[in-house]
Amino acid sequence: MCKFLGIFCFFWSAVISAEPATSSETQLSKQLVNLSQQEKNITTSQSYVPLLTIKGAIGPAISDYLVREIDSANMLNNIPLIIITLDTPGGLSASLRDINQSILNSNIPIACLVYPQGARAASAGTYLLYACHIAAMAPATTLGAATPVNISAPMTSSTKNKEQVSTPSTMEKKVLNDAISYIRSLAQLRSRNELWAEKAVAEAATLTAKEALKENVITLIARSPQALLNKLDGRRISIKQQNIELSLNNARIVSKNPDWRSQFIATITNPNIAYILMLLGIYGLLLEFYSPGVGIAGITGGISLLVALYAFQLLPLNFVGVALLLLGVVLMLMESLIPSFGVFGVGGIGAFLIGSIFLFDTKLDQFKVSLPLIGGLAFISAIFIMFALGVIYRARKNKIVSGQEEIINAWVTVEDDFIDNGFVFFNGERWAASSKERLKKHQQVQVKTINGLTLVLVPQTTITANTKE
Repeated sequence: MCKFLGIFCFFWSAVISAEPATSSETQLSKQLVNLSQQEKNITTSQSYVPLLTIKGAIGPAISDYLVREIDSANMLNNIPLIIITLDTPGGLSASLRDINQSILNSNIPIACLVYPQGARAASAGTYLLYACHIAAMAPATTLGAATPVNISAPMTSSTKNKEQVSTPSTMEKKVLNDAISYIRSLAQLRSRNELWAEKAVAEAATLTAKEALKENVITLIARSPQALLNKLDGRRISIKQQNIELSLNNARIVSKNPDWRSQFIATITNPNIAYILMLLGIYGLLLEFYSPGVGIAGITGGISLLVALYAFQLLPLNFVGVALLLLGVVLMLMESLIPSFGVFGVGGIGAFLIGSIFLFDTKLDQFKVSLPLIGGLAFISAIFIMFALGVIYRARKNKIVSGQEEIINAWVTVEDDFIDNGFVFFNGERWAASSKERLKKHQQVQVKTINGLTLVLVPQTTITANTKE
């Protein structure tokens, strides 16, 4: 009994001595959790400046990338500024206006910097620079030449009066005046030089960085995004009729690269890729309709065509070009089915080439289909449609050599004399047969139909074996 009490006391003392250690470990773990949460809160609350990049022509992919990043930044509370670096020759008007609307509706000030040195903000880039709350340029950069690309700059006529300027059409005037009013409204909103903005559109005027600063077209000159950030610290700007002071002392710049969605859109909205996808879709579906099988051609064609249609609704598509291209495919298809001594084929190739050239309604080289690609695919399309599909179509007219269709209307040989039911030979096989008339041994009879596994014969079309050569 004494031993039992001694053992119990020993274990009780051990438990009591272990409790403080356990409680201290629990407190330590709680402190570590609280410390990690505090560090996480500090990291989250630390202000940072997203750095967005425009490199190349402004199109649907860049528009999607910038609009989503600006909207995402406006949902956070620790972003005092957004910086966009520009190096663009121009772009699509629809994509530009989507970006500008996002900038104008932003609750966070946006600074646009033409960067790096040697970069330019031409055409659509000039409108974008005017829309930003802060416009900046790096040394040795340019902006301007904002005339819409479908309007020719004023040109002198070749007549005796060389000073006379050619009169633009009504549509050209409408487009030009719309562009002028748009950039003037942006200049008025940002209190920048309206007269030069109009001159950039009407006369395709350009400026260097120093000239732009002198003409009150930009806010300042900065060599890099970090230099721009340092110069803007403590600066007061107006955003949505409110004056705010930028506090950027502890802010860090974080580059925001396009995600997979923007990269995918950039890939499929490449006019050459969209053009190839459309042709793959058309030919895949044609091949599936003419030669039904596993469905790989149909599935591939359907997916390619849908992706191409999605890309087309983002690009300046010319529906007349699409109609000519489809007409070319139809004519080449008719050439493979109805021999016309090349009339349909030549016409189809011509319509295919013209439609491909005018497929996109823009004068920007970045949004046109490559001419070597058009020529190569036109040649491949002509061969594919007029020969490959022609072979498939003619193969469908060949005599069937397998299955039930092979037996119907085929000639069989009677094994022995019989009436009603008997046996015949077909391709070395012994088949049960039925006939309403008496048939003789070795007589050849034509099969009318098949009833289960019995061949129904046609006596009135029979011929004897000794009469057939």
